[in-house]
Amino acid sequence: MCGIIAVVGKEPVASLIIDGLSRLEYRGYDSAGVVLCENELIRFRESNGTDSLSRLATDVILKDCKATLGIGHTRWATHGKPSIENAHPLFDCNNEFAIVHNGIIENHFELKEELLKRGHEFTSNTDSEVIAHLAEESVEAGKNLGEILSKVVSQLHGTYAIGLVGSKFPNELAVAKNISPLIIGVADDFIAVASDIPALLGKVSEFYLVFDGQCIDIKDQEINVVSANGEITDILRTEVNWDLNAAEKGGYETFMLKEIHEQPSAVADTLRGKKGQLSTLVFDEMRLSAQELRDIEKIFLVACGSSFHAAMVAKYAIEHWTRLQVEIDIASEFRYRDPILDSRTLVVGVSQSGETIDTLQAIKEAKRWKSTVVAISNVVDSSLSREADTVLYTRAGPEVGVAATKTYVSQITALEILALALAELRGTLYPSEVDKLFDELSSVPLLIDETLKSETTYREISREISYSKDFFFLGRHVGYPTALEAALKLKEISYLHAEGYAAGELKHGPIALVDDKVVAIGIATKNRLLDKVKSNLEEVKARGALIAVVASEEFTKYCFKVPVTHELFHPIIDIIPMQFLAYELAQINGNDVDRPRNLAKTVTVE
Repeated sequence: MCGIIAVVGKEPVASLIIDGLSRLEYRGYDSAGVVLCENELIRFRESNGTDSLSRLATDVILKDCKATLGIGHTRWATHGKPSIENAHPLFDCNNEFAIVHNGIIENHFELKEELLKRGHEFTSNTDSEVIAHLAEESVEAGKNLGEILSKVVSQLHGTYAIGLVGSKFPNELAVAKNISPLIIGVADDFIAVASDIPALLGKVSEFYLVFDGQCIDIKDQEINVVSANGEITDILRTEVNWDLNAAEKGGYETFMLKEIHEQPSAVADTLRGKKGQLSTLVFDEMRLSAQELRDIEKIFLVACGSSFHAAMVAKYAIEHWTRLQVEIDIASEFRYRDPILDSRTLVVGVSQSGETIDTLQAIKEAKRWKSTVVAISNVVDSSLSREADTVLYTRAGPEVGVAATKTYVSQITALEILALALAELRGTLYPSEVDKLFDELSSVPLLIDETLKSETTYREISREISYSKDFFFLGRHVGYPTALEAALKLKEISYLHAEGYAAGELKHGPIALVDDKVVAIGIATKNRLLDKVKSNLEEVKARGALIAVVASEEFTKYCFKVPVTHELFHPIIDIIPMQFLAYELAQINGNDVDRPRNLAKTVTVE
């Protein structure tokens, strides 16, 4: 999730920009850059991962620059690998305009193609650079930068927070917003715009909200809305009473809670841009032909931890829609069991970081046998994505909490897209069926948002059943991987004993553990085996266990109620109340939910 700051002031702004970017480091970044406007646009960029800002901060020319206008950016790569060329700010052909951008421009391929035909030259592989070139073409559209930017954004489809400066527009800044966050701060001697409150906290006296569809021009300490969608033609002052620590967490008590609430946008951003011009589904990176994917005869899904549970969900979807045989493997075991691989095998590696050593080694084993490799990763240009023939990126943004939440639901989403794309390529679903399913998947972010509104109820139920030290999670069909993920979440952050089972397996041993001290939670949403899950719950209830359910209809006292969707999409929604369960029990036990003991975010040793 990129970080943006722009400052228009009466005094030099370089230190304000660097400090503001440093306060946005918690969002994660792989490169950083600053443009200062002093008669001309002076650009400073670094692409050294989390060392980028410290290198910029020690740049003598940058520190000594007396410019009173500048923009800065920390980049979390979504289009184009982390590199100096792809680092923001980005210029137009004549270096007269510089932009910073957070979000995804969905129609950048079409825009770039038209711009190239008109003679523009691009220096990056980003989706964002088209904005600078469109500004170059729109210079006659208005007398100020705000009007120029208004013309530019009228051509954009997607999400954006944009800052624009121009060499011929001294002490002037234009900003625009659609969905991606943007806030204005006003001080006595400068006005600043940032993508998040921490960048400005303690430095400004007033905060103002920027609304979707607004283009704003800032010059000589004046703020003017030059265009706006709908009825909102002004900015709105807002009160901010957070300290810096609270601000980094968006006002939430922990990063994990913040990231749970970011799941609607994480899923929506993962879906964004995946449907092409002819309604075909598209990959983020494709280094093989469609025919090679059609020729696949067998699929392996390899992953670890939560990613493995996401892969389990995908097995049901891929087999159902493509009729291909799918095996799932824990990545650390895959290459040691001598799997049968060849050139007609597709191996899908799933890793949030793209650096998980076990998954990387599994992928390398697959390539040794000439298998086709697809990567599902949350990090652009990760080791996993570089090894793969094809990549689908999750767009969850950085996840600070160790326990996977938004990256997990984003992985399921990306894998569902893969399943639909394979069905489309192989002709096992009609195009109209793919369209309908993709549209239904696209409605899931709204259902997640609806689910999150029940947080208070979920946490109340969690407190009522918190007496137990033993939890069984039971599910069937796609409810089974949800049961496993729910148990893992509870173990990771509450340190309580939790087990996930395929509900039909209870009678084959585990039911011997059931007594009146056990809480059994059934994943009992819309599912072809729902009646069987209910019967399995009755079996443990008869032996004294307290019963709770994740369900769309209340049929027992303790019900984590969720909305209804397609049964293969339900795991994206069903896990959310279980995240709150784990969170609440961890809080009750006084645990650090963001940094659970003995765990690391990325496992890079075997």
